[in-house]
Amino acid sequence: MTALVLGVGFNDKKYPAAIKRKCTKQYYLWQNMLKRCYDGNYQAKQPTYIGCSASDKFKNYSYFYEWCQAQIGFGNNGWQIDKDIIRRDNKVYSEDVCVFVPREINNFFTNHSADRGHHPIGVDFHKITGKYQARCNVNGKSKYLGLFADQQEAFEVYKQCKEESCKQIANKWRSQIDERTYAAMMSWEV
Repeated sequence: MTALVLGVGFNDKKYPAAIKRKCTKQYYLWQNMLKRCYDGNYQAKQPTYIGCSASDKFKNYSYFYEWCQAQIGFGNNGWQIDKDIIRRDNKVYSEDVCVFVPREINNFFTNHSADRGHHPIGVDFHKITGKYQARCNVNGKSKYLGLFADQQEAFEVYKQCKEESCKQIANKWRSQIDERTYAAMMSWEV
């Protein structure tokens, strides 16, 4: 019997895990997905993955391999697998919600909640003026949106900027991404 990968993943050896001693892209993605879901040491360093799991089908390497081959964007340089654009806050890697997206899209949805403290996302307190400052990451750069008397007003300006930025990125990649990704990005709200 074949040993399980991280205690849950089954590789029936139908497809190669490595070619000329180099891990295949499918196996690398599969193994890393399982690591995010089932490796306690990894989750201790990356706690956002606590509670994540893989669907029964995704636990089978052969199924995952074939699924990858059929996906838009798989094999594109710099593209990454994502589990929570189609279904927000999703914790299950599965064939129904995972998509391949360019790094720009994946990075757009990265949440730095631990960095901002107790203020709403996109807002921080500007000590010198005693006002709330709004900033939004646009095209990989922090864009200053202004100073505001209250944090809710600052947040609303941030929200508008972030949602518009999401639509711009979706339109930029529209012809190359899965239609479900495009639809999710066009309706996405902060």
